[in-house]
Amino acid sequence: MLGLVPRERRESLLAWPRAFDWMDRFFDEMLPSVWGEDRPMVPAFDVSETEDKIVVKADLPGVEAKDLDISITDNVLTVKGEKKQEKEEKGESYHRVERRFGSFARSIALPADVKSEGVEAVYRDGVLRIEIPKSERSRQKKIAVKH
Repeated sequence: MLGLVPRERRESLLAWPRAFDWMDRFFDEMLPSVWGEDRPMVPAFDVSETEDKIVVKADLPGVEAKDLDISITDNVLTVKGEKKQEKEEKGESYHRVERRFGSFARSIALPADVKSEGVEAVYRDGVLRIEIPKSERSRQKKIAVKH
């Protein structure tokens, strides 16, 4: 007689998503400040430079222009603001809340000496663009070589 191997019962592939529920619970319970609701809103910033200005772009979706406060002190740009939480609709039961709300403040050391006069800030479609003129002493100067 042929040696038969008894068939083992296997879970269906549909059980796999449930297999990782313990990992979700672990991160929710053990690391609430990183993954949970305690995590603050931290907007992303890009800083670039041209010959005569520093350009800063910040993604701030859902923030209103009136809730932004921008200042420059000693070549450090500070952007403060608040994204207000929407009012919950009665009868809604949330299964997941990942969007962040609340106040934020970011301070960024600028890569060159800047003038505080002539700064322009435009907020459009959730993106803040700040153009900051460089001071004369931080602008690149061409030096001719004599021969």
